[in-house]
Amino acid sequence: MKAVLLVDDDVKLCTMLRDYLAAHGLDLLMHHSGTAGLEAAFSNTYDLILLDVMLPDMDGFEWLRRLRQRSQQFVLLLTARGEAADRIRGLQLGADDYLPKPFDPEELVARIKAVLRRSGSINVSSSASDGSAVRMGFGIDPVSRTATFKGKPLDLTDVEVSLLDLLIRSAGSVLTREELVSRVFGRPFHPLDRSLDMHICRLRKKLSTTTPHAGRIKTIRSSGYLFSPAGSPEH
Repeated sequence: MKAVLLVDDDVKLCTMLRDYLAAHGLDLLMHHSGTAGLEAAFSNTYDLILLDVMLPDMDGFEWLRRLRQRSQQFVLLLTARGEAADRIRGLQLGADDYLPKPFDPEELVARIKAVLRRSGSINVSSSASDGSAVRMGFGIDPVSRTATFKGKPLDLTDVEVSLLDLLIRSAGSVLTREELVSRVFGRPFHPLDRSLDMHICRLRKKLSTTTPHAGRIKTIRSSGYLFSPAGSPEH
């Protein structure tokens, strides 16, 4: 079974989800305070963390900020806040996806499975014995979901690793927003959903401080994104 950590102070909801998710092969460990949940996240590695934004002792965004200082575990935000600014903030802090409350348990399971698929959905061709792919100085390991540049680790979230891998493998070709959202997030694209653009923005910023290639990720207006195979020097 997949190990899932749920940090939410709604005891009734947690109990319901524990039974429901168990039927879908998900073993749910629950904590009802931010402090206890953060300690659990630091002490163990989970396949996914479900995080409520409104916690009694700690703001969920602060919780996520602290987690990202030490861990890149998958995080799916559960939020009753419907404002776009809150969703954007969560994505900027490193959330892999979000789901507004109240939600349908079936949709939650679908979102969870979509996030978990990313850990095994990226297939790359490589002669390297460890399964990693090295392209333009980047090393991307589909098993550990990590990336390096010229041997130095890059501090990327799972979504950013997936995006970088897809963009590099399709260098010179435009990847539409519909295709990227489908392959990375595992859900249909919606024109008002800006999560993809926020993740691309964060990926560019991180690459700009560690590699000479941030400018290669081009925005193709009204279409999608392109990783340009030329135009940046190889150092």
